[in-house]
Amino acid sequence: MARMSDSVYRVDTTPRLAQWRIDALSSFTYRKSDPFKIGLWNWYMTLERSRQLFVKLYPEVSNMTSEQSPIASFIVKIVSSSATDRRTIVHPGISDKQLKNNDYFVWAVDNFAGKFVIDVEFLDLKIVPPSGGEPSSIWSGQHIQKHSPITSLNSLSRMLTDSIHTDITINASDGSIGAHRAVLATKSSVFQRMFSHNLQEKKLSTVNISDMSLEACQAFLNYIYGNFQAEEFLSHRSALLRAADKYDISDLKEACHESLLEDIDSKNVLERLQMAYIYQLPRLKSSCLRYLVHFGKIYEISQDFNLFLLSADRELIAEVIQEILASWKVF
Repeated sequence: MARMSDSVYRVDTTPRLAQWRIDALSSFTYRKSDPFKIGLWNWYMTLERSRQLFVKLYPEVSNMTSEQSPIASFIVKIVSSSATDRRTIVHPGISDKQLKNNDYFVWAVDNFAGKFVIDVEFLDLKIVPPSGGEPSSIWSGQHIQKHSPITSLNSLSRMLTDSIHTDITINASDGSIGAHRAVLATKSSVFQRMFSHNLQEKKLSTVNISDMSLEACQAFLNYIYGNFQAEEFLSHRSALLRAADKYDISDLKEACHESLLEDIDSKNVLERLQMAYIYQLPRLKSSCLRYLVHFGKIYEISQDFNLFLLSADRELIAEVIQEILASWKVF
């Protein structure tokens, strides 16, 4: 039998969101999606319609990841786009469900008429480390480990933590930290210029970073000294992105960029879009626009979006409107 159009089986994704658009589904039908990548795994969705509609979600566990089955937390919605049956059904949510071997998630709901969308938002995916222990998120700081120097830095990090021969004081908004000119200048061309010319920072041996809290400033210095922790990175990404841009630390900026791409959701997408515009992060801007427009999330946050339109830069607003108009032409 001839296969239907590829679009019938395609699942659209962002790093944490998957949507399967169903234009038509006859009675007593079974349909399986094409594989789609979320995290380390290929996933599948299936639909089975009889007296009810059964939605199933499961990962394809390959030989490479057979010992790393996902422990998943996600929310599933079915959103009707039919003019005669407009409704949204939301599953209560799945938290820390391990999916291995033939395990799967299945949800039985009343039948839908016409077009609808299955929307799966992954809140977290965890794996048990090969050495054992507690499960950890695959999204907790993997980029910072790639970008931050992690070898031969024990002595350097001790210089910061133990304040060994510090020769410059960093004044944050609520406290001060001692640091070393040579280390800062090596990492940042902005710091290098400060200490090379007869500027205030050189004369007074201080650098004022009044737009960062002491905690965020400590995280910033920890990155520079190679003593960075994933949790503090995730807690201070916005401040670290601002500092990376201000002091021209490209690898930290890229680490923030990649990390911010991973957990876009309806609560942060407008803030992320604004950040992408300010700091010239094209992939983040594209992902936010796609999340809002292509995945239809703009309608779920209409009140927040209206406030965004009142305060955002006109050029950014124009880009959003162009994206919306382009999507209307497609559909």
